[in-house]
Amino acid sequence: MKPAPESDDADLVAKGRALSSPIRLRILRLCLHQARTNKEIAELLGINPASSLHHVRTLVRTGFLLAEERRKGRRGAAEVPYIASRKSWSTSVDNVAPILIETFVQETRDLPPEDIEVWRLGVKFNAARRQEMLGKLRAVLDEYMALPADDDGVATSLMIAHHRDPTAD
Repeated sequence: MKPAPESDDADLVAKGRALSSPIRLRILRLCLHQARTNKEIAELLGINPASSLHHVRTLVRTGFLLAEERRKGRRGAAEVPYIASRKSWSTSVDNVAPILIETFVQETRDLPPEDIEVWRLGVKFNAARRQEMLGKLRAVLDEYMALPADDDGVATSLMIAHHRDPTAD
């Protein structure tokens, strides 16, 4: 039985809201290659565990984080590790650019300059060439996104931003 369109709309709204928070995007990044407990997430983000749990539950409810089997923590308490489902990669969010930029700023704020590589390019293309360029960039990202993580790899992030240059008109 197919769900009612209203439930589909509500699901899309919930997913959009879940991905409209830099903290939640950072949680997904933290849990991308390694399952982490709420306590570990809160410590890594420097936030209160109750706040972290609110964000974790939102991501679990929308399918972006998956709970793994409970395990015993260092002090014997039960812990639930969470791993990113990678579903966020294919979920469209309206007006997401400011959120992605803020997430990038938060994630890189305390990094030493030698740990960040930045490229910037100014071009002047017509619509067809611009779409061609963006399509090729997207194809490269999709190719690497589909690859499994390397066991001996180092976790890194990449952000590519494309924008109109109002000063060059």
